[in-house]
Amino acid sequence: MAVWRKRWCRNLLAAFLSVCVLLHAADVDARPANMSSSKDKTAAGKDENEILPPDHLNGLKMERDGHLNKDFHQEVFLGKDMEEFEEDSEPRRNRKKLIEIFTKVDVNKDRSVSSKELQEWIMAKTKEHFQEAMKENKNSFHAVDPDGDGYVTWNEYKIKFLASKGFDEEEIADKIKKKEDLKLDEETQEVLESLRDRWVQADNPPPDQRLNEEEFLSFLHPEHSKGMLKYMVKEIVRDLDQDSDFKLTLSEFISLPVGTVENQQGQDIDDDWVKERKNEFEKVIDSNHDGIVTMKELEEYMDPMNEHNALNEAKQMIAVADENQNHQLELEEILRYSEYFTGSKLMDYARNVHEEF
Repeated sequence: MAVWRKRWCRNLLAAFLSVCVLLHAADVDARPANMSSSKDKTAAGKDENEILPPDHLNGLKMERDGHLNKDFHQEVFLGKDMEEFEEDSEPRRNRKKLIEIFTKVDVNKDRSVSSKELQEWIMAKTKEHFQEAMKENKNSFHAVDPDGDGYVTWNEYKIKFLASKGFDEEEIADKIKKKEDLKLDEETQEVLESLRDRWVQADNPPPDQRLNEEEFLSFLHPEHSKGMLKYMVKEIVRDLDQDSDFKLTLSEFISLPVGTVENQQGQDIDDDWVKERKNEFEKVIDSNHDGIVTMKELEEYMDPMNEHNALNEAKQMIAVADENQNHQLELEEILRYSEYFTGSKLMDYARNVHEEF
C-alpha cells in the first residue's frame, strides 16, 4: 500500500491548487476520502489550476486515483448543463429544465425514452464534455507557450507550473538554464516526476521532447487519446494491483484505503462504498465474469466513446427509475428520480407535469 500512499499524496498536492478542494478538506470528518465527487473538484482557482492535468475528468466512470466517479450519471445525462442544477436552485425552474431535456431525449416523441434514445443522448453529452475540454485546452496551451511557436517544451511547462506554485518565474528559468539545483520540497518533486511521466507518454512518436496543442490536450485530458487512456489505466492498475500481475481481483479492487471517519455513520458510508465497487466490478467491468479484470477490460470500461458502454449505461439508468417495468422512462419517472439524474431533488415533482409537458 506504500505505492498507493505515495500516489495519494501526489493527488492531494495537485488538488491543493483548487479552492473548492480546500473547502472540502474542512469537511473531511463528515465524509470518507473515497467518496469522490466532481462537485468538490470544480476548480475555482482557474488561473493556477489550468495548466495541471485535472484530477476529475467529466464523462469518465473512474477517477485518476481509481475511485468511482460519483457524478457520472449526472455528467452524461446533463452534459454542460450540469452546473444549472445546483442544490439551492429554484425547484420549479429545475423541473422545467428537466422536462425540456426529456423532450429532447425523446426523439420519436412517443412520451417515453428508450435505451437506444438514451444511449444516443449519452454519446452526445459526452462529446459536449470533449468540446469543453478542447476549448479549455486552447487557453491552457497559450498560457504555457510563451514564445507562441506552437510547441511547449518540458522546461517551459515546468517553469510555468512552479510559478503557479509560488516560485519566482525568472529565478526558476535562470536556474534551469544554468542547470542548477531547484531545491524543491519532496512533495513538489514527486508531482513533477508524475507530470514528467505523463508528458513523455503524451509526446507522440517520433518523440521530440515537446508537445503541440493536440498532444498537450492528451497530457491534460487522457480521454482524448487511446494511448494516454491506456497509460491512465496502467497507473490505476499499478496502484491497486497488490501482487503485480497487471490484473485486478475483486479484493484488490475494493481494498482502497477506508475513509478517515471512525464513527458508525462513517462506517456505514464505507460499507456502501465497498458494495458499490463490488457491484461495478462484478456486473460491469469484469465483462467475461471470470473474477479477474484485465487491462483490456478496464480500458474498455474507461473509454468514454465506447458505444457499447453507453448502451449499458442507458439500460442501468432506466432500471433505476423504471417503476412500471416497461424498460423505458416516462417523464414522471425521471422527475420522481430527479436527484439521481441531476443531483437536485425536486419537490412536488408531479405538480402540473402534464400541463407543463
